[in-house]
Amino acid sequence: MGAGVMKSDDGGGQRRRRRTRRTQPMAEINVTPFVDVMLVLLIIFMVAAPLLTVGVPVQLPETAANALPSEEEEPLTVTLTAEGAVLIQNTETPEADLIVRLQGIAAERDSDRIYLRADGANAWNHVAQVMGALNAAGFNNIGLVTDIGGPSFDGSDG
Repeated sequence: MGAGVMKSDDGGGQRRRRRTRRTQPMAEINVTPFVDVMLVLLIIFMVAAPLLTVGVPVQLPETAANALPSEEEEPLTVTLTAEGAVLIQNTETPEADLIVRLQGIAAERDSDRIYLRADGANAWNHVAQVMGALNAAGFNNIGLVTDIGGPSFDGSDG
């Protein structure tokens, strides 16, 4: 805000002072930038959320089973790869240490559910042995993870 000299029409040549007003603080908040930032963050999280799931690539068998209810806590996942490796979440673990490590992890968690992901190339014998070892160690809430779209064996094409 600049100050200037005003000439009067009366020809007196006097300078008139402008009254200086103190600027009042703006009472309204401009929410447009806030909304823009929130929408950008929403899009980023919507794109990134599916990428945060367990990232061990396995070819899951397809079944007609319904999905398990979701939990608030990230599920504890044991993965059996086609090459025979055993992973807890994303960490490769020797089979001999599987139960000990799971018991240590489970002691710090609220949920007792374990998701078992096994590549379809695995022999059923190996998957059943891992499930039996988990059950014998006290892990009774085991969910088998599969892909949807398998046959339903009810005569319909699945």
